[in-house]
Amino acid sequence: MERSDLPKAAQDRQAEIQQIFTVLHKWGIHTVGQLAALDKEQLAARLGPEAVRMWERANGQSNRLLKLVRPPESFDESFEFEHEIETAEPLLFMLRRFLEQLSLRLSAIYLVAKELTLRITFSNKQNYERVFKIPQPTNDVDLLFRMLHTHLENFKSEHPIIAVSLQAQPIKAASQQYGLFETTLRNPNQLSETLARLTALLGVDRVGTPVLEETHRPDAFHLEPFCWHFSNQPTVEAAVPGGSASDALRTAHTTITLRRFRPAVSASVFLSENIPAHLRSANPFGCRSGQANGKVAEQRGPYLASGNWWDEKIWSRSEWDLQLDDGTIVRCHENPNGWEIDGIYD
Repeated sequence: MERSDLPKAAQDRQAEIQQIFTVLHKWGIHTVGQLAALDKEQLAARLGPEAVRMWERANGQSNRLLKLVRPPESFDESFEFEHEIETAEPLLFMLRRFLEQLSLRLSAIYLVAKELTLRITFSNKQNYERVFKIPQPTNDVDLLFRMLHTHLENFKSEHPIIAVSLQAQPIKAASQQYGLFETTLRNPNQLSETLARLTALLGVDRVGTPVLEETHRPDAFHLEPFCWHFSNQPTVEAAVPGGSASDALRTAHTTITLRRFRPAVSASVFLSENIPAHLRSANPFGCRSGQANGKVAEQRGPYLASGNWWDEKIWSRSEWDLQLDDGTIVRCHENPNGWEIDGIYD
């Protein structure tokens, strides 16, 4: 460190010490032994307290406490392969060893891993990095290895791998006591592994948390990346769109609910004076006869809705509640491509 970078008090002290050295050299004092042989009281009277501190250090009478400085813990394992690898087996073997070493070091200081960072270096000097958030921090090697293995099952690269590293972010093990009527996930890590497999099968854009959009358009939502909520009463939401499961409820009246279809079922509707008179579904679904097919005994509608008239996402919709002669009640709508059945009332 340059002298100009030191605080003013430190600069003044260095200037004083340098001045003392100059005086001592003029006296012919050039070694520690010569300094230790001087009289302490006379040295203090002539050169001051700083010279006395120098004399005490020369005679071994000065005590300086040892300040213990711990180097920062680094939980990072890396390895460079002697030969380029093109299969996953050597990579998984090294990652297993990394996890065993990291788990041992973390457990020794009573910490657990809350996050893993995987870095892969290819022969063209490009790097791949992936961060794994651990829902419930742990040092379980098998569980952490399954998380990495699931991700690497569908991992592909154009270039061979020459190096790999794995870094763990430590945290103290959390302990939380829930109330009498509160609960948590039975196994958050198992749920995370299941979601990882679903993502590998369906794609990142088809697994996540559904979020309703600020519009009155039916079924207007988008998926956001799945996130964990740790609180006194954790809540977890996830959806896989595109299925035919009844995952939405819509109240039509005060006594019945709408079991919505994903996706909607195409249908043919015969109109009489612009009012639905007969309906026939193209695909079977969960009603009494398997398919909605029959004369319309009663109808309510049309329920008109529209929005986004100010941009290219403009939409309009005309919905009907139809009761067939067999008692089946469905909700359907008309679009430019024909009619579709949105759901059936239970």
